[in-house]
Amino acid sequence: MKQTLVLLTVSLMLTVSSFAEPPRKPLKKSVTAATTLQHVVLFKFKPEATPEKVNEIVAAFEALPSKIKEIKSFQWGTNNSPENLNKGLTHAFILTFDNEKDRDAYLPHPAHKEFGKIVGPWLADVTVVDFTNKAK
Repeated sequence: MKQTLVLLTVSLMLTVSSFAEPPRKPLKKSVTAATTLQHVVLFKFKPEATPEKVNEIVAAFEALPSKIKEIKSFQWGTNNSPENLNKGLTHAFILTFDNEKDRDAYLPHPAHKEFGKIVGPWLADVTVVDFTNKAK
């Protein structure tokens, strides 16, 4: 009887411990991510913007990091969210700057102004949000 009770107790402990979550490693805080400025740009193109024209605009945007030294990284993609909350915004771009000063140098830069002339006539809407990572 005592042996059965011990076996049941051990079995129960093993069963309960198998449901416990494994210990999680704390997220490492990236010094770079915490100090950089993210410039998020979202485009909604006019209906008359052909796929070829959109590709031309994306290529012009992709060329900016080679023309503006303050841009530290550049990412882009098209919306694929199943939530249907994009309000017609289809293209997302993220430019990374070391700080606000570098972003402020980018905004009036001649290459950025020239890009604005290329994209402007084809946009139905644009949203821009800048942020510095506040995650702890």
